[in-house]
Amino acid sequence: MIAKSINKQILHLAIPSILAGITIPLVGMADTAIAGRLGSATAIGGIAIGSMLFDLLYWNFGFLRISTAGITAQAYGRSDYSEMARTGIQGLAIAVGFAMVIMLIQWPFANLVLWLAQASPEIKEYARQYFFIRIWAAPAVLSLFVFRGWFIGLQNTAASMIIDIVINATNVGMSIYLALPCGMGVKGIALGTLIAQYTGLICGIILVMLRFRKYLGHVNLHSVLKESGWKRFFSLSGNVFVRSLCMLLIYTGFTFMAAKYGDTLLAVATIMMKLLLLYGYIVDGFAYAGEALVGKYIGAEDKKSLMLSIRYLFIWGGGVGVLSTVAYIVGDQWLLRLMTSTREVIDAAQPFLPWLYGMPFISCLTFMWDGIYIGATAGPAMRNTMLIAVAAFYICYFSLMEPLGIQALWIGYAAHLVSRSIAQTVMARKYVFNKV
Repeated sequence: MIAKSINKQILHLAIPSILAGITIPLVGMADTAIAGRLGSATAIGGIAIGSMLFDLLYWNFGFLRISTAGITAQAYGRSDYSEMARTGIQGLAIAVGFAMVIMLIQWPFANLVLWLAQASPEIKEYARQYFFIRIWAAPAVLSLFVFRGWFIGLQNTAASMIIDIVINATNVGMSIYLALPCGMGVKGIALGTLIAQYTGLICGIILVMLRFRKYLGHVNLHSVLKESGWKRFFSLSGNVFVRSLCMLLIYTGFTFMAAKYGDTLLAVATIMMKLLLLYGYIVDGFAYAGEALVGKYIGAEDKKSLMLSIRYLFIWGGGVGVLSTVAYIVGDQWLLRLMTSTREVIDAAQPFLPWLYGMPFISCLTFMWDGIYIGATAGPAMRNTMLIAVAAFYICYFSLMEPLGIQALWIGYAAHLVSRSIAQTVMARKYVFNKV
């Protein structure tokens, strides 16, 4: 009965996250399609460069969601309503503070990155138009990180799904309307995204008022200002920030180093990574379930349920990995043709398809551990495992680049996943199992 209940909880938490995740690539495709209707190829490049600016800017603020989710989930397990509410309010205060900093540094940041970017003046001008409108959504974007983490911690991924669907639907609708019928072009796409983020923020506030208002009555200004809560949040967030920097070093490093092998192989690497994202959005749903359940059972000091949850999370994650591998093997050529019609790129991709087949199976363990470690608020372990992973990635690549060329890059990428999984498994006894 306990196993059946835990499986039901896993699916209840994972399915909304998966459904929300599916909408994310659709929005990116829509923005590109809208830009493609503006009658200028440079508009597409401008949107791509502008979006990259926000990827670089927001990537490291993932700690807002992760820290909020882990601490809130453990408070939920203890039925500590005051800490649940306090964590959400403190997270929002930090998010707004960082958003103010982002808006203050927007000009030097954008100009520095665009100066470094290898793009035409026309593309850079479109990127500036896009960036300097969308940047005003920073308070909403960072606050929504906190809302998503808070809802996960409260075992309610459906609320997070509702926000994501509202944002993405509004983004597509408003961007089309403002860019095309209103004739605003790239500025319209940026404004549509700006409106969508604040619409999502309003949606989050409404959901809190409708579903979670009871928690707010258990907190006051004194408890919000309490030093211990801030200390724990910042301690966890600092470790997660280092983890995010390490991930940025791997993923940006992968792209930059792939670029030196020529446009065709860069296109292949980009397409392969985009295809792997399809698997990532599914397995992430189960990782979010891990964040919620592991945090809850650690907070409740229920070791039996904790261990059962971890066991079934690995079964679900492994199942997703195997099914994804089968799907990639069966549909590899169709997926390639979906991503590109260029015969040269499709032909060049053939030697790399085994990586597409094997990567889900290689990575499913580390994705599950990520969710488990977040629920356990195991900040030092998250930091240390990613430091090991970065070292494995770069050591493998630079050791093998001369004899193997770009294949060494994929070996390095696989090595970072394997080393990360091994390190997480070894550290789990100290940082997860012994928490209860």
